[in-house]
Amino acid sequence: MGLLCGAATAYGADSAAKFLGAGSCASSGCHGGGGAHQNQFLTWSLRDFHSQRPPATLTTARSKQIGEALNIKDPTADPQCTTCHAPLREVPENLRGESFKVSEGVSCESCHGPAENWLRAHTRHDYTRADRTAAGMRDLQNLYVRANTCVPCHQVVSQPLLKAGHPELIFELDGQSVAEPKHWSAEKNGNSAQAWFVGQAVALREMSWQLGQAHVIEAGINFSGTNLVARCSALSWLLHNATADNSVVQLYAEDFGSLQHWADQQALEKSDLIWSDQLTQEYLTRLANLAGSFSNNQIPQYIQARRAERLVLALDRLLAAQNNHKADAELNQLFKLAQSVPDFDPAQFAAALEKFSTALAAP
Repeated sequence: MGLLCGAATAYGADSAAKFLGAGSCASSGCHGGGGAHQNQFLTWSLRDFHSQRPPATLTTARSKQIGEALNIKDPTADPQCTTCHAPLREVPENLRGESFKVSEGVSCESCHGPAENWLRAHTRHDYTRADRTAAGMRDLQNLYVRANTCVPCHQVVSQPLLKAGHPELIFELDGQSVAEPKHWSAEKNGNSAQAWFVGQAVALREMSWQLGQAHVIEAGINFSGTNLVARCSALSWLLHNATADNSVVQLYAEDFGSLQHWADQQALEKSDLIWSDQLTQEYLTRLANLAGSFSNNQIPQYIQARRAERLVLALDRLLAAQNNHKADAELNQLFKLAQSVPDFDPAQFAAALEKFSTALAAP
């Protein structure tokens, strides 16, 4: 599984199709018009950070510093950096169409797949989602496919990059989708609680895949200077408590493969589920009542800090799915207490979580 398999799954049937460039989507009669249903190209090119920010980041002083630590002469041209920040640079010459431009950043086809085989037909009224997918267009309405499309660059950072100073990334599909300027219709967004869960399960799959690689497992809890084991442990703890699924394996090195499989199955199953408000409430109730877990002095502080980090994000997205604001003040306090891993105080957080649970249960 892992990054490569996840990315391959997300692509359509023909991975050898040509990339035609964002210009092929930009005519005024298609996605470059001014109307509410034809402005997708304008939204992406003018407002979406995927358009300009990723490649521009590679020209900053911080990127230069990371590059020097890895003996990278030019971050704007090295695959270790461009795979995520300028992915079109990695497209082979024979798959580049006439209007293809490397400079487009994370472009239309980075997410929707190479357009050669589906561009002309995908707007036909008689074309179904299955028809588009069969032609090679990535089915981003499917939450499992969407999560697999985003997770390689929003969660998985190679160990050398982390050691050189690249920040850790936390992938959270629903919250990150909400933050992005919309160039899609609301009905295609899916249930936000369901998107949160599928994204977290895919993130757990990728973390456990990384840890399961024999050449990167090290003694102790640290993962070459990062707390990947702690982060993976925290996320498995979160999903175990949300689902009340006791089949989640204990986080020992020999079980990373089992954890990876469990997480992938959860993502697949929950993406196909007809999600209910009742399920959102069940998850929210279980997670809101975990104050006792933070009173356990046998669990190391940094593990507790990572658990709190994931928990507050989960509570935020589940409340948002319900449009529930009655515990906003208590949630804001939990965010503040979980902000710094080194300064995290489990007892303080437990007390604040009790107040959050009480506020949530109030009439």
